[in-house]
Amino acid sequence: MRIENHPVLDFDRSKVLSFTFEETVLKGYEGETIASALHANGIKVLRHDHRPRGFYCAIGNCSSCLMEVNGEPNVRVCIEPLVDGMVVKQQIGKGAFIGGEK
Repeated sequence: MRIENHPVLDFDRSKVLSFTFEETVLKGYEGETIASALHANGIKVLRHDHRPRGFYCAIGNCSSCLMEVNGEPNVRVCIEPLVDGMVVKQQIGKGAFIGGEK
């Protein structure tokens, strides 16, 4: 699900990072956003707000990518850099979390 070859951009994939999404450990690369790492791992639904929401604007202008990151709700994961060891969870609406209230 990642772009492997691009005519203009180079991708540095020398540092692999591990992160947890909904209790599953996934891999990503240093320098990519949380949303792009999730997308590359086959995760298409980032949050729920009357319906499932996915990766949309990729520049932090919409609210489709709001997720809980390390216990903090409403993080725009399309612009938030991936960090080794972070914990990412889906959220419903404006901070009600799947699996119960925080």
